[in-house]
Amino acid sequence: MSATIHPETILRELSDLWVSLGKEADPGQPTGVLRACTMTLMAVVDETEDTSDVWSVMAALMPEHPSRAIVIRFRQSAARELSARVFSQCWMPFGHRRQICCEQIEISASDASLCDLPAVIVPLAVSDLPVILWCRGARIFELPDFAHLANIAHKLVLDSAACLDPAGTLKHLAERTEQALGDLAWTRLTRWRELVSQIFENRSYCTRLPGVTQVRVGFGGERPPTIAYYMAAWLVDCLERAGAKPEVSWQPAPDASTGLTRVELTAANGDGLRVSIAMTADHERQTAQVQVDSLSSLAVFPLDNDYL
Repeated sequence: MSATIHPETILRELSDLWVSLGKEADPGQPTGVLRACTMTLMAVVDETEDTSDVWSVMAALMPEHPSRAIVIRFRQSAARELSARVFSQCWMPFGHRRQICCEQIEISASDASLCDLPAVIVPLAVSDLPVILWCRGARIFELPDFAHLANIAHKLVLDSAACLDPAGTLKHLAERTEQALGDLAWTRLTRWRELVSQIFENRSYCTRLPGVTQVRVGFGGERPPTIAYYMAAWLVDCLERAGAKPEVSWQPAPDASTGLTRVELTAANGDGLRVSIAMTADHERQTAQVQVDSLSSLAVFPLDNDYL
């Protein structure tokens, strides 16, 4: 591992990679390789973290959002060290005979070399396309020069569920960086919000929303995680827009796994609206039990990951 890497060398290796991919195509067939890119996606991880999960999420993203992917692996070291390698990921859409390929760059860096990274990353970012920075490790936020790397991006994505002090981390980033922040904890609410929205597509239920006086949010553990605060805030905002004035209460489940477990909406009077959604999971799937007044139903989903 050397003290510096030259972006010109990486770009040349990417060009050679495309030449190699083109030569692998059968010249007798109208197939070939299609190069696609809609953004530059950077992922920042700690060296102690398994990067296979990062690459699997990026592999799931590529068919819908092909990008130049850059994964930066940080190691705790006072020496200024950098190294890089390039490769590609290809897939063949169903019903087509031409592969679509995206570029991938993996950079290994020491903490001390963070200040050198912007000069490397800026030439590697695809011009005129957005740059997204996905930061997986809370430790990296605290590095003194992290703001210089973050300022390259148009949007910074993090997972507040992985932070010991989510509110403090979000406040810290908002003060040190100018980019829009995206939180995967909010993204994980998509299924919950869709289930709630589907319930109130029924006009008879929708007209009873102003009578809701209580929002109860259940979660695993003893303290509400970020996702519980997000869910409560979203529900209160929606209900207030409908004319309700609800109060929020928490329902901890110390023995349950961390995360959101249950949501309830209730009206003050005995014959008012009562809605509950409870989510359970095993190693294969998530199951949502939805109840509206006396009616109940089940919905089954694949397990969550950072892409879903």
